Amino acid sequence: MRISTIQAFNTGIRGIQDNYSAVTRTQEQITSGKRILTPADDPVASVRLLQLDQEASKLAQYKDNLTAATNSLTQEEAILNSVNNILQRVREIALEAGNGALDAGGRQALAQELAEREGELHGLLNSQNARGEYLFGGYQSDTQPFVKNPDGSYSYAGDEGQRSIQIGSAKMVAINDNGKELFVDVGNVNRVQTDDSGAADARISLGVVENKGRYDTEFPRPDGVRINISATPDDPADPDSPVSYSYALVDADGNPVVDADGAPITGTLEANAAGSYEIRYAGVAVTLDGELADGDQFGIRPGDADNNSEKRSVLDTVSLLRETLENTDDSTEGKLQRRDMLSISVQNLDNAMNQVLGVQTSLGARLNVIESTQLENDEASLINATVQSGLEDLDYAEALSRLSMESIVLQAAQQSFVKVSGLSLFNFLR
Repeated sequence: MRISTIQAFNTGIRGIQDNYSAVTRTQEQITSGKRILTPADDPVASVRLLQLDQEASKLAQYKDNLTAATNSLTQEEAILNSVNNILQRVREIALEAGNGALDAGGRQALAQELAEREGELHGLLNSQNARGEYLFGGYQSDTQPFVKNPDGSYSYAGDEGQRSIQIGSAKMVAINDNGKELFVDVGNVNRVQTDDSGAADARISLGVVENKGRYDTEFPRPDGVRINISATPDDPADPDSPVSYSYALVDADGNPVVDADGAPITGTLEANAAGSYEIRYAGVAVTLDGELADGDQFGIRPGDADNNSEKRSVLDTVSLLRETLENTDDSTEGKLQRRDMLSISVQNLDNAMNQVLGVQTSLGARLNVIESTQLENDEASLINATVQSGLEDLDYAEALSRLSMESIVLQAAQQSFVKVSGLSLFNFLR
């Protein structure tokens, strides 16, 4: 086969260029520390690296979300601790206000402290995070959730939503709790209305639901029951003899209320240490005070949305307690009103603190989930980085050896080209 001079020159130059290109590429790999400089170097590994980069971006975002969730839940936990401390102090005030030796000045001092605690509690329930979002507004994070009305009551302006954030490929965690579920929907023991218009010189206390289960299943709705009082002299022949009192329960139409065996529900009234009479039926307890008379009637019926509803917000509980201390006097009726409201307030405050405690337990569980997820994500990031390193990082020992070999090959190509380029027929004609 004939090889022309131009062909020999082109072959030599191409060989030099290819070898120089190999040396240059190896130098770039050593400089960058990466084995793959372009997708063409390893198409399969390049696709895998792209997937790993996307996974690394997700893990970085999850890390930011975990930090945001931890900050939000930690702040909420601190606020709930403060709320619980306030409610505990309000409960102590309620118990202190029940002291019969307390005069009007002492009650006003307690009412003044209650007013301060009420304002402090209102502020905590409208707490905001660092971004200016209301913690207890549900999804309505830009709207103040608890608003004080002109009549002194409180309204909830948020919703029942619960914001969540993704902290893993298949994990979401709630970062707030709505104020309605936490502070508004608190069980109200005073969920019945009482009526003593059928009695002349006696009164009936506010009703207290002692057993919610029995009340929900046994108490007649919607009209409730009426209590009929009967008075019987111990000695019918002596008008001045002591009188014994008994009661019978009837429905709205005057028919006897019967028990599970079909027997009418009746009972004898026995005065307690305070001279009052207690009656319990279907989980509801009431107290009769004053001078009972034969034929007196008292009514008990379920509350409604406007009066004695099933739920009462913690702010309204504190507000009603404060108003009672401010507005009642030392008369017999004033003392009885305080007794009733103090008893109800203490039980409602206990319900509210139990509700807060339940959410605090939930917060602890969520923080534990965040901690374990953080560990899982850190392990996934470490594995991801290890796989990436194995795919794209350069083996310096191999690369340096290869560079040395490629440099020798390049030098050999250059020197051989010099020799070959001198093999010309004209050299022999000179």
